[in-house]
Amino acid sequence: MDRAARRPIAIWLMVCSAMILAILVVGGVTRLTHSGLSIVEWQPIVGVIPPLDQAQWEETFDKYRRTPEFEKVNHQMTLEEFKGIFYWEYWHRVLGRLIGIVFLLPFLFFWLRRRIEPGLVPKLAGIFVLGGLQGAMGWYMVQSGLVDDPRVSHYRLTAHLSLAFLLFFAMFWLALGLFARRADQAPSAMLRGLQRFGFWLTILVAFMVVTGGFVAGIRAGKAYNTFPLMQGHFMPPESFLLDPWYLNFFNNMALVQFNHRLGAWLLAFLVPWFCWKLRSASVSRAAGVAAALLLLAVAVQIGLGIATLLLSVPVALGAAHQGWAMVVFGLLLWVNHELRVDRAAGYAA
Repeated sequence: MDRAARRPIAIWLMVCSAMILAILVVGGVTRLTHSGLSIVEWQPIVGVIPPLDQAQWEETFDKYRRTPEFEKVNHQMTLEEFKGIFYWEYWHRVLGRLIGIVFLLPFLFFWLRRRIEPGLVPKLAGIFVLGGLQGAMGWYMVQSGLVDDPRVSHYRLTAHLSLAFLLFFAMFWLALGLFARRADQAPSAMLRGLQRFGFWLTILVAFMVVTGGFVAGIRAGKAYNTFPLMQGHFMPPESFLLDPWYLNFFNNMALVQFNHRLGAWLLAFLVPWFCWKLRSASVSRAAGVAAALLLLAVAVQIGLGIATLLLSVPVALGAAHQGWAMVVFGLLLWVNHELRVDRAAGYAA
C-alpha cells in the first residue's frame, strides 16, 4: 500500500491520539476537583444521558449521599454543588465513549473497504481491546473509592494513567509509521547510539508517568512544597519509615515525591545532552525540529511541575502538568521515529 492510501488512516489515528490527550486533561481536572466518585454506577449505554429533571437529579444525588465520600467528606454538599462535580466526571466518561466510537467506526469502514493492510488489522484490533481495558480499569478504580475509604486506590489510579499513555503510544507510533516507510539502509554506529539513547529516554518518561501517578494517588504534591530541596533535604530522612521497606516506593509521600523529582532532574540533564548529540550527527531536518521542540517542551514541563509543587497543586496547573506530560511523550516518540529515517530515500521506519 502506498503512502497516499495510508495517509487517511494515519490522520485518523492522530485524531484519536489527540483525543487521548484531551481526556487526560479532563481526567486530571476530575481528579483534582475530587469529582471522580460523583457517579456511582457504570452504565456504558444509558449513562450517556445525564439527569434531565429535578426528580432524576434528586435520585442521582441520593445515590451519591450513600457513598463514603459524602458521609465522611462532603456531608454538607448541596445539590447545586453536587452538579459541579458530577459534570466533570460525566464529561470524562462521555469523552471516553466518544473516543471508542471515533476509533471503531472508521476502523470498520477502512477494514470493510479493504483499505487496511492485512498486517495492520490485528494491531488496530489490539488497540481497540486496549481501549476497552482502559475503560474497565477506570471503573475498577472508581469502585475502590466507593467502599470504606473515600479515596480511589493509588495503584489503580496509576494503572489507569499508565494505560492511557500506553494507548497513546500505540496509536501515535503506528500513525508515525503510516506516514512513512521502513528504512532500507542499516543505521550507522552513531545513529544506533542515538536510537538507544532515545529508547532509554522513553523509559525514563514512562518512569515519570508511573511515579507521577503515585504522587497524584497519595496526594504527595501537597507535601514538601519547596524547591530545589525538600524541606531543606535532598532526600527527606523519613523516606524509608515504612516497613517493609519496599512499601515506601508506593505509599510514602517523601520517597514517592523524591522519585518523581529525581526523574525530572535526570530529564533536565539528559534531554539537552541528547539534543546536543543530535546536532552533531547526520540526521534528518525533521529530527532536528522534533528535538528542538522536545527540549522546549521538557523545559515547560519542568516549569509547570515546579509551579504546581510550590503552589500546592492548584487545579489548572495540576491538569496542565499532567496533560503536558503527554505532549513531551509524543515529541519524544517523534524524535525516536525520525532517528529511523532513511536519508537516501527520505522515509522513516
